[in-house]
This record gives sequence, structure tokens and C-alpha cells, in this order.
Amino acid sequence: MHSVLTALGRAVLSQLRPRMLLLTFLPFFASLVLWGVILAFGLNPLIDWLHRYFAENGWFQWTGAVLSSIGAGALKTVLVPLLAMWLLLPLMILTALLFVGLGAMPVIARHVSSRHYPDLERRRGGSLAGSIATSLVVFVVFALLWLLALPLYLFPPLALLVQPVLWGWLTCRVMAYDALSEHASRDERRQLMRQERWPLLGIGVATGALGAAPTLLWLGGVLSVVFFPLLAAVSIWLYVLVFVFSGLWFQHYCLAALARLRHASDLPDA
Repeated sequence: MHSVLTALGRAVLSQLRPRMLLLTFLPFFASLVLWGVILAFGLNPLIDWLHRYFAENGWFQWTGAVLSSIGAGALKTVLVPLLAMWLLLPLMILTALLFVGLGAMPVIARHVSSRHYPDLERRRGGSLAGSIATSLVVFVVFALLWLLALPLYLFPPLALLVQPVLWGWLTCRVMAYDALSEHASRDERRQLMRQERWPLLGIGVATGALGAAPTLLWLGGVLSVVFFPLLAAVSIWLYVLVFVFSGLWFQHYCLAALARLRHASDLPDA
């Protein structure tokens, strides 16, 4: 626990540095441009397709009855746009994660290693292709679980419990790989992922709670539809900010754990 809290304190101090704050804007603008184009050309066709699907399969009647039974009948009129937004949200998360991994994590790794671990040998057990592949595989699983958990948003307390766990697993798997890829060998990375799985998951859940916060912006019903472009932009920036902070926390913890592992391996056998 001490090492987790130490890494947290260092991550907070690092995040407050102007360079780290500015680092959030490049992935944000890249995501914003990408999603500006996607929403301009793809949002209305997606809504039209969902509307046809609901109409042809009688889902409007069924969902209307379910919403009325829980006192949320007013949502029936905006159900399709809301569903479209919730389907797009995981993709927004993926793009923010990929842009942070590609653009921010190398800078974070250099920043943390140069200031705190300048003598730690770089064994380069990871790669850019491995980072992208890990992100995509983990995201596919995350997206499936996200879709399965969508009905829980009708009961916000349950959603608030599920969200940090999903985010925790996502950030743990992706950020730990990126944090260790430059300095750890492949065997060292795998060993640390086993030995430190619970602290890493704990950090993931803690940052997952932060990552769930932007999702609350999408629970506004009709207002979410009306202010969708603004909410999308704010959400993307918050996701990027959370991912950068998560990257700093994982980087500090993982490099400290790697240093401890190598120090223990250099000790003579008893």
C-alpha cells in the first residue's frame, strides 16, 4: 500500500507540471477532430438505422412499457438518440486511449524515468505494435461488457458500482503494458503483471472511478441529447485528462516495482 500511495503522490505532483497539463491537449484535439468528422457524417445515419430497427422489431412498445414502469416514460421520445450516444461512447473512449498511448505515454515514460529512475536499464520488452494490439484486444472485451451493462444505467447506483471495475480492468491492462514496455524485458513485464496484479488492479479501479465521472454527463436524458456536441467535447477532454493521470500513476508505480525486482534479483542467494 505504501508503494501505491507513494506513486500516487508523485503522479499528482507530475500532473500539476505545466508540461503534463499541456500534454492533454494534443490527444484531445486529435480526438476532437476525428469525432467532429464522424459525428458530422455518421450520427444521423446511425440514429435513422436505430429508429428503423426499433420500429420494425416492435421495440418502441416494449421499451416504452419498461420505462413507464420505472417512472421514466418521458425518455421514450429521446430513447433512440440516447442509445446512439451510448453506443458511440466506448468508441470515444478507445480513440482517447489510443491517442494518449501513442502521443502521451512515451513523453510520460521519459519524464518519469529521467527524473526518478535515470539509471534504470531500458530492455524494451514491448513495442508500438504490441501496445496497439493490447489496447484493441482489451477494448473489445471492455466494449462487450459495457454493452451488457447498459441496462444497469436504468438503476444508477448499480451503474456506479460497475463502471469503476470495468475502467479499472481496462486501464490496468493497457497502462501497465505501456508503462513497462520501454524499460522491462518481456519476461520482467509478465512477471510484474503477475506479482503486482492486485496493486495494479487497485490503481486501475481508483482511476476507473475517475474515468466513470465523465459518463455521468450522459445521464441527463433530454438535456444530454440537446447538448450532445458540447458534452462529447467535454467528455473527451476529461477522458484524456484521466488517462494522462492514470499513465503517470502507473508509470511511477511500475518503474518502482521494476527497480525493486531487479534489486532483488541482484542480491546474492542466501
